[in-house]
Amino acid sequence: MNSDFARGIDRRRLLAWGGVAAGAPLVGAGTGHAASASTDPDAPVEPESSGSDQVPPDTLPGGAYDRYVAELAAEDRFSGVVLLSHQGRTVLSRSYGMADKERGIAHHEGVAVNLSSGIQPFLSVAVLQLVQAGSVKLSDTVGAHLTGFAGDIAEQVTVHHLLTGTSGVGNADLDRQRVFHSREEVHDVYEQWTRQAELVAVPGSGSQNHTPGAGTGLAIAAQIVEAVTGMTYWDYVHEHVFGRSGMTGSAFYTRPQWLQDEHIAHSYMRQADGSRVDAVRNLDKGSANPAIAGRNPGRAFIGHASGDGFATAPDLVRFAHALRDGTVLDRPYAQLLTGAKLPGNGPTSFMAYTMPVKIINGQWVIGRGGSSAGSVANWNIYPDTDWVGVVLSNYDDVPIQEITQREVQAITGRD
Repeated sequence: MNSDFARGIDRRRLLAWGGVAAGAPLVGAGTGHAASASTDPDAPVEPESSGSDQVPPDTLPGGAYDRYVAELAAEDRFSGVVLLSHQGRTVLSRSYGMADKERGIAHHEGVAVNLSSGIQPFLSVAVLQLVQAGSVKLSDTVGAHLTGFAGDIAEQVTVHHLLTGTSGVGNADLDRQRVFHSREEVHDVYEQWTRQAELVAVPGSGSQNHTPGAGTGLAIAAQIVEAVTGMTYWDYVHEHVFGRSGMTGSAFYTRPQWLQDEHIAHSYMRQADGSRVDAVRNLDKGSANPAIAGRNPGRAFIGHASGDGFATAPDLVRFAHALRDGTVLDRPYAQLLTGAKLPGNGPTSFMAYTMPVKIINGQWVIGRGGSSAGSVANWNIYPDTDWVGVVLSNYDDVPIQEITQREVQAITGRD
């Protein structure tokens, strides 16, 4: 383990990006209730005190966004939590539906939901912590830290390629029917799987995130974290990303924890007949959604770098502010994390490290979404105006794109 590693990531600096310290208390609300923005941490301010220039009316309790999500929930088209935070204080928090129908546990802010691929930016933070510490360079090749890979991968693919999805590495998908039984089994399978990869495109030649085995590059990046730190990827992220950010309800939970812990939402897969099935209690089932058909996240035992970690909505707000105040990355490295690296699908859309970024109505929107059989998630950071928006649902058929568009419209005033 590099002797500079601990010193390199343990500094905290309050920076001009704004916000409050990670883990600062939020003015929250329970199921079916909301909280207003406030300058007093102990008492919400009435909407008219907030100023429409800072807190747009559509973001407030009873506003357009709030009404839209409530309508979805009333029609059983949404189950989960939505949260809007401004300057580290909750403006709107709503919880709908059941986190665990069998045990009668209702959703609330403290319930963690499967983020699926929405967990990927935490990998980038982990790698950039090591870059900040001088233990890893973005120009390092795979072979600088790992063995057992094909020569062209070891010699040509860099850490930067892995984090931008431009590694050119291809692989068969992991067996979606296999049921895993331990962390060790998952770890061993990922190590074996990545070493079967081949170079199928020129490294750096554009995004290849949708090629077969696209998660291979992220798994390789996680293994670099392990090689440098001497910790498992899971333990490293828990301690140095979740822990430093004050994300006490977020983790790579195991399947037994998912079954037993009342603070982890069960994922309900929509079936062809219209019913919903608990993913973790029914390992033989798959979602009717063609994009994720045949995939049951409960099979994995524990998620990895490319998906299936869990987070609560307030924890994702805390993470946003940990990026702003220097808790997890010094400011230059936080900017490196979120800076545009590749063009996206439109003139104002780009890819940063493992997440898309956009310019909307003159401001940057940084975030990540994910979906799996039984859950969808999306979290956005608006650094120019100090907003954070979170949508977590344990249904896989919610109109997540429409919900996030309504969020963006409420905050920025534009679709």
